[in-house]
Amino acid sequence: MLPKLEPHANHYGGDVSRHLPRAADVPGLSDPDPHHAEIWARAARHLAVRDNDVHTLYAYGLARALLACLPDGDPEVVLPAILLHDTGWSQVPEADVLAAIAPGAGDRETVLRHEKEGARIASSVLAEVGHDPDRTARVVQIVDGHDSRREALSLDDAIVKDADKLWRLTPHGVDTVMDWFGLTRDEAHRLIGSRVHDQLCTDAARTMARALAAVARVDTLPQRVALG
Repeated sequence: MLPKLEPHANHYGGDVSRHLPRAADVPGLSDPDPHHAEIWARAARHLAVRDNDVHTLYAYGLARALLACLPDGDPEVVLPAILLHDTGWSQVPEADVLAAIAPGAGDRETVLRHEKEGARIASSVLAEVGHDPDRTARVVQIVDGHDSRREALSLDDAIVKDADKLWRLTPHGVDTVMDWFGLTRDEAHRLIGSRVHDQLCTDAARTMARALAAVARVDTLPQRVALG
Protein backbone atom coordinates (compact mmCIF):
# COMPACT_ATOMS: atom_id res chain seq x y z
CA MET A 1 0.00 0.00 0.00
CA LEU A 2 1.31 3.44 -0.93
CA PRO A 3 1.74 5.99 1.87
CA LYS A 4 -0.76 8.85 1.91
CA LEU A 5 0.30 11.39 -0.74
CA GLU A 6 -2.62 13.82 -0.55
CA PRO A 7 -4.42 15.26 2.53
CA HIS A 8 -7.79 13.92 3.59
CA ALA A 9 -8.73 17.29 5.08
CA ASN A 10 -7.52 20.82 5.92
CA HIS A 11 -8.57 21.32 9.54
CA TYR A 12 -6.82 24.67 9.73
CA GLY A 13 -8.68 25.97 6.70
CA GLY A 14 -5.94 28.32 5.50
CA ASP A 15 -3.20 28.04 2.86
CA VAL A 16 0.30 27.61 4.32
CA SER A 17 2.01 26.62 1.06
CA ARG A 18 3.92 29.92 0.69
CA HIS A 19 5.77 29.15 3.93
CA LEU A 20 7.14 25.83 2.71
CA PRO A 21 10.87 25.61 1.95
CA ARG A 22 12.16 24.05 -1.23
CA ALA A 23 12.63 20.29 -1.00
CA ALA A 24 16.31 20.75 -1.88
CA ASP A 25 16.77 22.84 1.29
CA VAL A 26 15.40 20.15 3.62
CA PRO A 27 17.70 17.29 4.74
CA GLY A 28 16.84 14.06 2.98
CA LEU A 29 14.47 15.53 0.39
CA SER A 30 16.80 16.29 -2.52
CA ASP A 31 16.03 14.38 -5.71
CA PRO A 32 18.07 11.27 -6.60
CA ASP A 33 20.88 11.70 -9.11
CA PRO A 34 19.70 11.24 -12.75
CA HIS A 35 22.51 8.72 -13.28
CA HIS A 36 21.08 6.61 -10.46
CA ALA A 37 17.66 6.82 -12.11
CA GLU A 38 19.24 5.24 -15.20
CA ILE A 39 20.67 2.44 -13.07
CA TRP A 40 17.29 1.94 -11.38
CA ALA A 41 15.49 1.74 -14.73
CA ARG A 42 17.72 -1.19 -15.70
CA ALA A 43 17.76 -2.82 -12.27
CA ALA A 44 14.01 -2.72 -11.61
CA ARG A 45 13.12 -5.62 -13.90
CA HIS A 46 15.47 -7.82 -11.88
CA LEU A 47 13.92 -6.76 -8.57
CA ALA A 48 10.26 -7.76 -8.98
CA VAL A 49 10.68 -10.69 -6.58
CA ARG A 50 9.21 -10.72 -3.04
CA ASP A 51 8.99 -6.88 -2.82
CA ASN A 52 12.70 -6.45 -3.57
CA ASP A 53 11.91 -3.46 -5.78
CA VAL A 54 10.26 -1.49 -2.96
CA HIS A 55 12.87 -2.75 -0.48
CA THR A 56 15.61 -1.43 -2.77
CA LEU A 57 14.11 2.06 -2.98
CA TYR A 58 13.84 2.32 0.80
CA ALA A 59 17.39 0.99 1.20
CA TYR A 60 18.57 3.61 -1.32
CA GLY A 61 17.01 6.35 0.82
CA LEU A 62 18.60 4.94 3.96
CA ALA A 63 21.97 4.72 2.21
CA ARG A 64 21.73 8.39 1.26
CA ALA A 65 20.99 9.25 4.89
CA LEU A 66 23.99 7.21 6.06
CA LEU A 67 26.24 8.93 3.51
CA ALA A 68 25.18 12.31 4.93
CA CYS A 69 26.44 11.09 8.33
CA LEU A 70 29.53 9.36 6.90
CA PRO A 71 30.94 11.75 4.29
CA ASP A 72 34.02 9.59 3.66
CA GLY A 73 31.78 7.11 1.86
CA ASP A 74 31.69 7.26 -1.93
CA PRO A 75 28.14 7.87 -3.20
CA GLU A 76 29.05 6.56 -6.64
CA VAL A 77 29.95 3.22 -5.13
CA VAL A 78 27.39 2.98 -2.33
CA LEU A 79 24.27 4.09 -4.19
CA PRO A 80 24.73 2.03 -7.37
CA ALA A 81 25.58 -0.96 -5.16
CA ILE A 82 22.41 -0.60 -3.11
CA LEU A 83 20.30 -0.27 -6.27
CA LEU A 84 21.79 -3.47 -7.66
CA HIS A 85 22.50 -5.57 -4.57
CA ASP A 86 19.45 -7.85 -4.76
CA THR A 87 19.07 -8.17 -8.54
CA GLY A 88 20.44 -11.71 -8.33
CA TRP A 89 17.29 -13.01 -6.66
CA SER A 90 15.69 -12.78 -10.11
CA GLN A 91 17.86 -15.74 -11.11
CA VAL A 92 16.62 -17.94 -8.24
CA PRO A 93 13.25 -19.75 -8.41
CA GLU A 94 10.85 -17.57 -6.44
CA ALA A 95 9.75 -20.52 -4.33
CA ASP A 96 13.35 -20.89 -3.11
CA VAL A 97 13.87 -17.28 -2.04
CA LEU A 98 12.24 -17.39 1.38
CA ALA A 99 13.55 -20.87 2.11
CA ALA A 100 17.04 -19.45 1.62
CA ILE A 101 16.63 -16.78 4.29
CA ALA A 102 14.06 -18.22 6.71
CA PRO A 103 15.02 -18.33 10.41
CA GLY A 104 15.95 -21.80 11.54
CA ALA A 105 16.37 -22.98 7.97
CA GLY A 106 18.31 -21.05 5.38
CA ASP A 107 20.23 -22.20 2.33
CA ARG A 108 23.71 -20.70 2.08
CA GLU A 109 24.26 -21.97 -1.45
CA THR A 110 21.16 -20.14 -2.71
CA VAL A 111 22.25 -16.97 -0.91
CA LEU A 112 25.68 -17.24 -2.54
CA ARG A 113 24.04 -17.83 -5.91
CA HIS A 114 21.98 -14.65 -5.69
CA GLU A 115 25.13 -12.70 -4.78
CA LYS A 116 27.07 -14.09 -7.75
CA GLU A 117 24.21 -13.44 -10.15
CA GLY A 118 23.73 -9.96 -8.71
CA ALA A 119 27.42 -9.18 -9.24
CA ARG A 120 27.09 -10.29 -12.86
CA ILE A 121 23.99 -8.15 -13.42
CA ALA A 122 25.61 -5.17 -11.67
CA SER A 123 28.64 -5.38 -13.95
CA SER A 124 26.42 -5.47 -17.03
CA VAL A 125 24.12 -2.64 -15.94
CA LEU A 126 26.94 -0.33 -14.94
CA ALA A 127 28.72 -0.94 -18.24
CA GLU A 128 25.49 -0.01 -20.07
CA VAL A 129 25.23 3.33 -18.27
CA GLY A 130 28.93 4.17 -18.61
CA HIS A 131 29.75 4.03 -14.92
CA ASP A 132 33.35 4.62 -13.89
CA PRO A 133 35.19 1.27 -14.31
CA ASP A 134 37.13 1.49 -11.04
CA ARG A 135 33.96 2.23 -9.09
CA THR A 136 32.13 -0.50 -11.00
CA ALA A 137 34.70 -3.03 -9.81
CA ARG A 138 34.12 -1.91 -6.21
CA VAL A 139 30.35 -2.13 -6.63
CA VAL A 140 30.62 -5.65 -8.02
CA GLN A 141 32.83 -6.70 -5.12
CA ILE A 142 30.31 -5.33 -2.61
CA VAL A 143 27.31 -7.01 -4.27
CA ASP A 144 29.18 -10.32 -4.36
CA GLY A 145 29.08 -10.98 -0.63
CA HIS A 146 26.67 -8.38 0.73
CA ASP A 147 24.68 -11.01 2.68
CA SER A 148 27.12 -13.87 3.24
CA ARG A 149 30.12 -11.77 4.24
CA ARG A 150 29.77 -10.74 7.90
CA GLU A 151 32.69 -8.27 8.02
CA ALA A 152 32.63 -5.21 5.77
CA LEU A 153 35.46 -4.79 3.28
CA SER A 154 35.35 -0.99 3.42
CA LEU A 155 33.27 1.93 4.63
CA ASP A 156 31.31 1.78 1.37
CA ASP A 157 30.57 -1.90 1.92
CA ALA A 158 29.56 -1.16 5.53
CA ILE A 159 27.08 1.51 4.42
CA VAL A 160 25.51 -0.83 1.87
CA LYS A 161 25.21 -3.64 4.42
CA ASP A 162 23.71 -1.28 7.01
CA ALA A 163 21.18 0.30 4.63
CA ASP A 164 20.08 -3.15 3.51
CA LYS A 165 19.45 -4.28 7.10
CA LEU A 166 17.89 -1.01 8.32
CA TRP A 167 15.05 -1.43 5.82
CA ARG A 168 13.72 -4.30 7.94
CA LEU A 169 12.90 -1.81 10.71
CA THR A 170 10.87 0.50 8.46
CA PRO A 171 7.07 0.11 8.39
CA HIS A 172 7.36 -1.43 4.92
CA GLY A 173 10.03 -3.82 6.14
CA VAL A 174 7.93 -4.94 9.11
CA ASP A 175 4.84 -5.41 6.92
CA THR A 176 6.87 -7.46 4.46
CA VAL A 177 8.48 -9.73 7.05
CA MET A 178 5.07 -10.34 8.65
CA ASP A 179 3.71 -11.73 5.39
CA TRP A 180 6.88 -13.59 4.47
CA PHE A 181 6.66 -15.78 7.56
CA GLY A 182 3.07 -15.43 8.82
CA LEU A 183 4.06 -13.44 11.91
CA THR A 184 2.15 -10.94 14.02
CA ARG A 185 3.60 -7.45 14.09
CA ASP A 186 5.07 -8.03 17.54
CA GLU A 187 6.64 -11.32 16.42
CA ALA A 188 8.07 -9.66 13.33
CA HIS A 189 9.61 -6.89 15.48
CA ARG A 190 11.33 -9.51 17.62
CA LEU A 191 12.65 -11.46 14.65
CA ILE A 192 13.88 -8.32 12.90
CA GLY A 193 15.52 -6.93 16.01
CA SER A 194 17.42 -10.16 16.53
CA ARG A 195 18.78 -9.94 12.99
CA VAL A 196 19.61 -6.24 12.75
CA HIS A 197 21.03 -4.44 15.78
CA ASP A 198 23.99 -6.73 16.48
CA GLN A 199 24.91 -6.99 12.80
CA LEU A 200 25.24 -3.30 11.95
CA CYS A 201 28.66 -1.93 11.05
CA THR A 202 28.47 1.81 11.74
CA ASP A 203 27.48 3.93 14.72
CA ALA A 204 25.26 6.03 12.44
CA ALA A 205 23.27 2.94 11.48
CA ARG A 206 23.03 1.78 15.09
CA THR A 207 21.52 5.15 16.03
CA MET A 208 19.04 5.00 13.14
CA ALA A 209 18.11 1.44 14.10
CA ARG A 210 17.28 2.48 17.67
CA ALA A 211 15.05 5.27 16.40
CA LEU A 212 13.26 3.06 13.86
CA ALA A 213 12.78 0.32 16.45
CA ALA A 214 11.31 2.79 18.93
CA VAL A 215 8.77 3.99 16.36
CA ALA A 216 7.98 0.39 15.35
CA ARG A 217 7.36 -0.57 18.97
CA VAL A 218 4.75 2.15 19.38
CA ASP A 219 2.71 0.50 16.59
CA THR A 220 2.03 -2.49 18.88
CA LEU A 221 1.56 -0.73 22.22
CA PRO A 222 -1.93 -1.34 23.63
CA GLN A 223 -2.40 2.39 24.02
CA ARG A 224 -1.70 2.98 20.30
CA VAL A 225 -3.80 0.01 19.16
CA ALA A 226 -6.73 1.30 21.23
CA LEU A 227 -6.66 4.57 19.34
CA GLY A 228 -7.27 2.81 16.04
